[in-house]
Amino acid sequence: LVTGFDILFFWVARMMMMQLAVTGEIPFHTVYLHQLVRDEKGKKMSKTAGNVIDPLEIIDEFGADALRFTNASMAAIGGVLKLSKDRIAGYRNFGTKLWNATRFAEMNGVFEAEVSGIPQPSQTVNRWIIGETAKVRAEVDAAFESYRFNDAANALYAFVWGKVCDWYVEFSKPLFDGEHAAETRATMRWVLDQCYILLHPIMPFITEELWGLTGTRAKMLVHADWPGYGAELIDAEADREMNWVIALIEEIRSSRAQMGVPVALKLPMVLAEAEPQARAALARNEALILRMARLEAI
Repeated sequence: LVTGFDILFFWVARMMMMQLAVTGEIPFHTVYLHQLVRDEKGKKMSKTAGNVIDPLEIIDEFGADALRFTNASMAAIGGVLKLSKDRIAGYRNFGTKLWNATRFAEMNGVFEAEVSGIPQPSQTVNRWIIGETAKVRAEVDAAFESYRFNDAANALYAFVWGKVCDWYVEFSKPLFDGEHAAETRATMRWVLDQCYILLHPIMPFITEELWGLTGTRAKMLVHADWPGYGAELIDAEADREMNWVIALIEEIRSSRAQMGVPVALKLPMVLAEAEPQARAALARNEALILRMARLEAI
């Protein structure tokens, strides 16, 4: 049973007692109590206060998926659901981000790649993103099983926007022109498919649309099998190396910002000292680091 907490005694408890009295059985194995929807200041919505947000108007302006994702992301047990148009607009932009990543992949021939099963790439960045996908699938499953829909939504947001769009899409650009282009296309196709599948329960419309637009499918996304992969896909070495690369790029960007270096200006980076592992990681990912940190040389 899904209901608001304000009628727990007035309605839920009475249904429970009546069912026990009449049949001797309990009617619900689980009662999920959601918050009351309030305005962005925390005030209960009412017509007299004039602070009611019509969901149909929100859907017309931002789309049903943005509204659904907003509600899911704020559905913390015991919390307060403060609904604002700015937040809904932000999650509309999240849907646009996924759409743009799909367009980028399409322009680079990703959906022409044949993928049967989980890719087995050799490049560190490709092994890393497959492991990150496995991590978020486990997080989402655990969140759904415990009715923590906000944890599922926030984990997917951090993965799709932060890991896939902000980092992996950018890391893949120099790889599309080299000897690892085929494995990168296959990996990106698989990763985007997992994004559609994992997001589908919360954002069904845009994910179904993208699923249908990205190649010939045996069945609709709503009928697709839920993935069962897990920790076996996590490559500890690739994970450690790519986290080091990301941290290095972020430090360089931070230093550039602090020193007021123009964004378009490419600089040389001086390597003063480094352990053998760091030197090896630098050599393997030099093209990615040069591009993402806007360096001319190391």
